[in-house]
Amino acid sequence: MSGTPRPTSRPRVAVVFGGRSSEHAISCVSAGSVLAALDPAKYDVVPVGIARDGRWVLESGDPERLRITGPDVLPAVDGDRTTVSLARVEGGTGLVVSDPSAPPRTLGEVDVVFPVLHGAWGEDGTVQGMLEMAGVRYVGAGVLASAVSMDKAFMKVVLADAGLPLQPSVVVTTRSWAADPDDVRRRTEGLGWPVFVKPARGGSSFGISKVHDVAGLADALATAFEHDPKVLVEASAEGAREVECGVLQALDGTPETSVVAELRITGDHEFYDFEAKYLPEESTELDVPADLPAEVSGRIRALAARAFDAVGAEGLARVDFFVLPDGSVVLNEINTMPGFTPLSMYPRMWAATGVDYPALVDRLVQLALARDTGLR
Repeated sequence: MSGTPRPTSRPRVAVVFGGRSSEHAISCVSAGSVLAALDPAKYDVVPVGIARDGRWVLESGDPERLRITGPDVLPAVDGDRTTVSLARVEGGTGLVVSDPSAPPRTLGEVDVVFPVLHGAWGEDGTVQGMLEMAGVRYVGAGVLASAVSMDKAFMKVVLADAGLPLQPSVVVTTRSWAADPDDVRRRTEGLGWPVFVKPARGGSSFGISKVHDVAGLADALATAFEHDPKVLVEASAEGAREVECGVLQALDGTPETSVVAELRITGDHEFYDFEAKYLPEESTELDVPADLPAEVSGRIRALAARAFDAVGAEGLARVDFFVLPDGSVVLNEINTMPGFTPLSMYPRMWAATGVDYPALVDRLVQLALARDTGLR
């Protein structure tokens, strides 16, 4: 961590959200919660939206505008608002507003960016790389950790090399499926049925299908390919309990872990799909903390910290696990920018560990302010 002096005035925090990925709406909801939690007496907060077409705009800071109000009423960045960009200004890098009816004007230097972005073109190292090039501090993992953790196929390579337990899987691309579908079917059948078919670089359960036999494989791949030309087919952890653990860095860089939480799917949901995650809460039952033996919870927390270090994460991460019927634990995935919606597990786990939502957001900003850009 850096000892670079901090600004004497209120640090300017640009909360960046939206983006081009299929998780645009969830990013908006997460950002609404972050905007509401940042103390205006402590921080000068600037809401910056990325429209679905990639345009950066100066957005509304009203958290209510960024809520999900129904299954078909999802929030989105208003791409018609005033355009904003990062540019060199006196003293560093700042936000410049461009309006066709007036000369460009600067909002001043940006001290830290909070990229509340989920999925491709945001959580995958692309925005992080841009911020590194601009010399701007930001919340969360760096370029490599973000990219590796976003791509589930490469994530598994890195975590397996670190000796972490994982479910068996195969990678399928649009090219390999078109060239030799029989080979894909053979490799998939080698995993045993059922399997999960998921976009390799997706999130929020978009494009995921549970497949019970080879007859359903083609349709599931087609659904996943709508979101990503690279797909992961993974053996289903049948009868497993789904648990999660939050990781949060201390100021000295040490990864600290939250209590372990369990989610249980109810109703007609066969797995933790989009509706179960973000819509009616009665679709999901949450136990925070999870009712697990202390030894199992301790093992999960230790594995979460190992996974965090294995990918080189910074700031925060949520690590998801399966507890199998025989009591063994396997790691499902690591998320370097987990959801911050009101229903999200990450803030719930930290609240149960003693760090409430405003304190969590504040700590992440302080961590970002305390570190240098560039290699570290």
